[in-house]
Amino acid sequence: MKTISSVVEDYIKKKPFLQSALAQGIINLTSLSRIVKPEIENELGKDIRNGAIVMALKRLSDDLEFRATHKIIKVLKNIGEITVRSSLTDFTFLVSDSILENQTILLKEINKNKDVFYTSSRGVNEMNIVVSNTLDKAVEELFKHEKCTQKAEHLSSITVKLPAENVSVPGIYYFIFQRLAWEGIVLFEVISTTNEFTIIVNDEQVDIAFRTIKDLKTL
Repeated sequence: MKTISSVVEDYIKKKPFLQSALAQGIINLTSLSRIVKPEIENELGKDIRNGAIVMALKRLSDDLEFRATHKIIKVLKNIGEITVRSSLTDFTFLVSDSILENQTILLKEINKNKDVFYTSSRGVNEMNIVVSNTLDKAVEELFKHEKCTQKAEHLSSITVKLPAENVSVPGIYYFIFQRLAWEGIVLFEVISTTNEFTIIVNDEQVDIAFRTIKDLKTL
């Protein structure tokens, strides 16, 4: 049998941003109850008092704050080194039969200079390469016969080292990226390994992105 609490919880779970904001106590529950009231009533097939919805939201927010936030914050407080690199260029190419061969040649060039930045990821239909802008001409020359669908310049990277327990706690990346989204940060690329991730952002936004991630350690 459906209850007000269960229907309200199902509604909130379908809206991640709302769920997180509710857990942080930054939403007026009375105003929210008026907004969700028609959908809750439709689901239950009867009229519901606003006060009943407010109580359900209050119990849910208390529960969410513990379940969704406690473990995540514990991990984020142990964020390790945060490394920033600037003057980067982001290339996107369509996947082809020859693209890996060209990438191999590029890697040989990169090995001659250990100080340059390089990262790459490959999807089903496209491959992405982010390099220090000193390698722009090398990439353009090596991949001149490939189809380049995007080239973005004046970018920076932020690499974050996460504690090993990040793989056993759900919601870590969502929590981080949500904070970045709230600050209006545009992510050009996201590259991750088991215990670290790198985001590529515009040079103009790197300072606020760095500060947002660093502030997670003080939650």
